[in-house]
Amino acid sequence: MKGKTDPDDRVIIIRDLCKSFGTNRVLDHFDLDLHRGENLAVLGKSGSGKSVLIKCIIGLIRPDAGSIRVLEQNIQGLNREELDQIRVKIGFLFQSNALYDSMTVRENLEFPLRRHSFRLAPAEVNNMVMEALRNVGLEHTVDMMPAELSGGMRKRIALARTLILKPEIILYDEPTTGLDPITSLEIINLINAIREKFGTSSLIITHDLKCVKLTADRIAMLIDGRCNITGDFEGLKSSSDERISPFFN
Repeated sequence: MKGKTDPDDRVIIIRDLCKSFGTNRVLDHFDLDLHRGENLAVLGKSGSGKSVLIKCIIGLIRPDAGSIRVLEQNIQGLNREELDQIRVKIGFLFQSNALYDSMTVRENLEFPLRRHSFRLAPAEVNNMVMEALRNVGLEHTVDMMPAELSGGMRKRIALARTLILKPEIILYDEPTTGLDPITSLEIINLINAIREKFGTSSLIITHDLKCVKLTADRIAMLIDGRCNITGDFEGLKSSSDERISPFFN
């Protein structure tokens, strides 16, 4: 997606979102739109509230105020069953990968199918597992344990687990953190390839400028709990705004 701004094509709409922990106000009347087919990066310093934002979006954290609409559903108004139904359409790549160490790669990928009560024949499940692994180039790891995989491979397996439900939206929480430059580039290329192949809308939470530059159609700056600055990479990089320039120097 390049330059898409149609307000009727928004898959996430966030307005006046507030969240505090004690006296620390992390999100302060935060606004954001994500358009269909868009890669949108949220750039901010470590500890600025980026991960809190996406946990609010999927209902893991309840905001203090404001509204979150995802695929035309009001997240705060959903009961547990309805929230589970919308989560099927939202992939979430955790910063820590969140793989189950006691399960094989196959079992990790089968888990969301069981979690959401998909009634599938064993052959169908196997086909879905292998397709997801093929999408990240790791079919040969299907019977391996997470401990046998490199950090980059674990990240790709976590992404395969996200893809197995064929989500409309993917939320990436610091997808390149802790990875070496070569592996980081592999993950960056995979993020772009997934959008190209599946037409997903992606919210990429990061402080990695290379990831932002190579993946994002648009960037939202999370500064002091608010998002009142958006733009593309080159536009923000050349900005003289003293709130923005430190990120690009």
